[in-house]
Amino acid sequence: MIIVFVLGYAAITLEHPLRVNKSASALLLAVVMWVLYVFSFPSNESPPELLEHLGEISEIIFFLLGAMTVVELIDSHEGFRIITDKIKTTNKVKLLWVISFISFILSAVLDNLTTAIVMVALLRKLIGDKKERWFFAGMVIIAANSGGAFSPIGDVTTIMLWIGGHVTTMNIIIKTFIPSIVSIVIPLALLSISMKGNIQRPSRIIHDHKTMTTTIERNIVFFLGTGMLLFIPVFKTLTNLPPYMGILFALGILWLVTEIMHKSKNDDYRPRVTVAGVIRRVDTPSMLFFLGILLAVAALQSAGHLELLAITLDKYVGNLYAINIIIGLLSAIVDNVPLVAGAMGMYQNTFPTDHYFWEMLAYCAGTGGSILIIGSAAGVAVMGMEKIEFIWYLKKVAVWALIGYLSGSAAYWAMNVFVFSA
Repeated sequence: MIIVFVLGYAAITLEHPLRVNKSASALLLAVVMWVLYVFSFPSNESPPELLEHLGEISEIIFFLLGAMTVVELIDSHEGFRIITDKIKTTNKVKLLWVISFISFILSAVLDNLTTAIVMVALLRKLIGDKKERWFFAGMVIIAANSGGAFSPIGDVTTIMLWIGGHVTTMNIIIKTFIPSIVSIVIPLALLSISMKGNIQRPSRIIHDHKTMTTTIERNIVFFLGTGMLLFIPVFKTLTNLPPYMGILFALGILWLVTEIMHKSKNDDYRPRVTVAGVIRRVDTPSMLFFLGILLAVAALQSAGHLELLAITLDKYVGNLYAINIIIGLLSAIVDNVPLVAGAMGMYQNTFPTDHYFWEMLAYCAGTGGSILIIGSAAGVAVMGMEKIEFIWYLKKVAVWALIGYLSGSAAYWAMNVFVFSA
């Protein structure tokens, strides 16, 4: 299973040289992994854990589908002009700092996945050149994952630790905020030294006056859409229902409002500005890629490979800081959710609530996924939306993500040793 996973992962990373879509490789990898898992048992029966994993993965996919549809709907009404018209600078360095800090702050309030989707939609309105936009999108991934790491609701792994009772709200914010902000500030500071010039704004498409949305319609959809996205953490707190139910509620409200808003429009125009038409523009292959890669990792988890990895780290590494740094690096390759779940299972009764192991685990698992573009939900979403190549990201963005990750890890260690233990 490990050999097959490595081969499948290689096919995904070499998508463009092989000219085989990564979604096809991911789906085949997932099925083959589970076939091998089934054949490892004499009965060859369908494993019950497959349905359990599929349920967890479906939550993420439905959330992603809903969030991307909401963003597309706002975009179809030109709602993001409300923000992009306010960002006047074309200086690359200034724009990079603005975009990165907006992503950092938003991801703590929303979550890193939703933030990445929203910010990429904004970048399309701000940057015309594709490769320049790719680089800014890469920095959005780093910033969104950093912002999500210190917030109890900003990243799925932090949510797991929070709900599991391993960390408390104020403590995780106090202990990991500085490491999280260091992980984005250090790459930005280094890039500011070498980055020069201005970005080129995309040429705005001139629509026919009959098909333009009005200012009132644009404002309603923008503020309602972003308001409903911001409401998702509140919805979760009030109802204890998972976030995907919140995004489905948001999508339903927007669907109803836009249907009523455009009911008198002609049949040629309505599909452009209602959910029924907009949802067709959502990138389905990326959803299938996400499904495939998470199912493949779930097979490794079910077979016990991830638990064995955790035991091996505990036996041969020992140092808790080093173990967390390694887990963070591994989360760039293997989904951070099962890695954190494995660590929680191993150390469930070993460390008390708010122990530094749990805090650093939240930081490392949250930010380490930025090192590779398929290492986090935010990265996968951006990859699907912008069609960013795996190798391009590895060459152009991964080093900055690694520098930020290690800088934040060092900051956490220094704070824990010299400040909080004093």
